[in-house]
Amino acid sequence: MSNKDVYATGVLNRALDPATQPAAIQAFLRAELDALHEIITKGMRVIDVGCGTGRHLLLLCDRLRLGVGVDYERSYVSEAHRRATGCPLHFITCDAAAIPLLAAFDFAVCLLNTWGTMRDKKGVLSEMRRVAPSPGTRLLSVFSTASVSARREWYRRLGHAVSKETGEYLMTEGGLRSEHFSEARLRSLVGDCTIRPLADIAYVVTF
Repeated sequence: MSNKDVYATGVLNRALDPATQPAAIQAFLRAELDALHEIITKGMRVIDVGCGTGRHLLLLCDRLRLGVGVDYERSYVSEAHRRATGCPLHFITCDAAAIPLLAAFDFAVCLLNTWGTMRDKKGVLSEMRRVAPSPGTRLLSVFSTASVSARREWYRRLGHAVSKETGEYLMTEGGLRSEHFSEARLRSLVGDCTIRPLADIAYVVTF
């Protein structure tokens, strides 16, 4: 199974259930939201790349002039549409490396290590730069190498016991491939960027 196949089984919804999350993962998710609330200000136009069911945009909707989420999993996009009634939010099913939009946004985000599950990382970065053209207005949250132990437990609780571990990724028996990053590797992939630690097991990268 590919990551796309795994996500089609609804694993994201199970992963967002606090009952499945080790304490370190819960701390990361809280810190990620805190970082967003510091950065996203009233009246912004924000695009969420790999938006899943729209959780982050929905939490920010009271301060957004416009929010657009893109994801390749059609069932997640449908759920996001259903939940966004009355909000200035729109959701599109598409490849994150080929976003079918010409509009420019104030900020582009790719959260919850979603970028660490994507095959065409350079292509996604290029699209984020295109839709949010000002330097420093693109943000990734990604797992660091310190996350491995917590993720092993998290994935086990999701029915995806880890079958292979390398210095760059975990692979589960169910086919989920999730990467982790050192600062040096992030700089080699992203280029000029600012990297901040997040909750001891992750990084926030702005570029």
